[in-house]
Formats: sequence, structure tokens, C-alpha cells
Amino acid sequence: MQQASQTDSHKQQAQPKKNWSMLAAVLGAIGASICCVGPLLLLALGFSGAWISYLPALEPLRPWFIGLTLVFLGLAFYQLYLKPQACEVDKPCANPKVIRNQRIIFWVVSVLLLALLAFPWYAPIFY
Repeated sequence: MQQASQTDSHKQQAQPKKNWSMLAAVLGAIGASICCVGPLLLLALGFSGAWISYLPALEPLRPWFIGLTLVFLGLAFYQLYLKPQACEVDKPCANPKVIRNQRIIFWVVSVLLLALLAFPWYAPIFY
């Protein structure tokens, strides 16, 4: 009986790991593009101030944030597509619709993150 409860707790922990890797990828992409998108977005929203001029100082950290984003996107891809799913029949992770929705959300978020990471290359269009 104790092993069954340990197996259940392990299965319940598998679902939040997918969410954490996507959240970490989003935060990494925001960090990677804050030097370029941040000032433009803040000015477009009407915010101003001398402190905005300090955001481009984060440019040297951009490669690290890009790497972090790609690592976490890869981790999320692994957990959604490559890692074998161990799930009970009555759990949400056994439902094909839930898995399909998770994969759709993954690809939508991935496209948005890649567009955010590539912003410095198409930013001159907006400036």
C-alpha cells in the first residue's frame, strides 16, 4: 500500500514539472529580450524616465538568457513528446484531449518565445 501511495505522489509531481519548464522558458525569453523589447514596450505604453536607458545594459547577458530559454523549451519538449507517460486511467494526463491541449499550448508559447528572442533582428522595423 505504501508503494502505491509513493507511485501516486510521483505521478502527481510529473504534471507540475511540465508547467515549470514552460514558465522557466518564458522567464528566460523575457530576460533575453528585455534589453530590446523593454524600452520599446514601456515607451509605447506611455512610461518614461531616465531609468529606461539602463535596460540596454542587460545586452551582455542576452546569450545566457537565450541559452536558458532554449534549454527549458527542450526540457518541455522532452516531457511532452519523448518521456513515456506513466498515468492511471482516471487521471487527466491519461486523457488524449488534455495531452493534445498541452502540446498546442507548448507550440503556441514556443512560437511566441522565438519571436521574442528574434526581436533584435526585426526591431529596426519598429524604430
